[in-house]
Amino acid sequence: MDKAKVKKVRAGKVVFGAKKLAFIAGPCVIESVEGVMVLADKLVALAAGMDVPLVFKASFDKANRTSLDSYRGPGLKEGLAILKEVKHRFNVPILTDIHDASQAEAVAEVVDILQIPAFLSRQTDLVVAAARTGRVVNIKKAQFMAPEDMINVVEKVRQSGNENIIMTERGASFGYRNLVADMRSLLIMRDFGYPVVFDATHSVQRPGGFGTESGGDGKWAPALARAAVATGVDGVFMETHLNPAEALSDKANAIEFSKLKKLWKKLAYINDIF
Repeated sequence: MDKAKVKKVRAGKVVFGAKKLAFIAGPCVIESVEGVMVLADKLVALAAGMDVPLVFKASFDKANRTSLDSYRGPGLKEGLAILKEVKHRFNVPILTDIHDASQAEAVAEVVDILQIPAFLSRQTDLVVAAARTGRVVNIKKAQFMAPEDMINVVEKVRQSGNENIIMTERGASFGYRNLVADMRSLLIMRDFGYPVVFDATHSVQRPGGFGTESGGDGKWAPALARAAVATGVDGVFMETHLNPAEALSDKANAIEFSKLKKLWKKLAYINDIF
């Protein structure tokens, strides 16, 4: 893979599109202050020890949960305060998602990357509001979109005056409650000239698979991550948890923290081959 073909996009001290493979990792949602701080501490230490670029990810609100009874997170005000403390304490770039255009400016004051959720990637007002902050915008390709159609979303960001663009593949709908990862989409989107990330854990999700919450096959996430890096990506996104079975969101897909080091080593090695 020729990484010179894409624009280098900087988020804090992490550069997407550079030689090193970047990692985006963290819990699906902020569950508690203590839990986030403990996991962030462990992730930052692991990344430093392995000399790999890390962006810490956590959501302050999961606005697209399957059920009203599902845990959503602490909300905008409290969630941003927690993410601000993570950034200050650990000196790590932060990514979080926004679900409404009104959130963009406040979130941009704290985080380095504004993420557009896959279900919302065609929402023009949301995409434009994120772009106008000047922050890096990570657009997750919708499960129902062809990779070729992502150029239209990219153009919304560019025409709003922002070239700091990352695209993320997270699987495509395949019948009911199933996703498949088409590795061709990574190459198609990368030809647009911007870095591409592969979301390993959401690509094995089964939307609504547990009836009132999403299920998934997290055991396949490492294999898909390896395939994506071999195909050609600039980063790998994966949600992690100290004890996935107790996670309040996406517990079926999250990778146990204790297994990250071995996996990251393999992915970094594969990336170096190319």
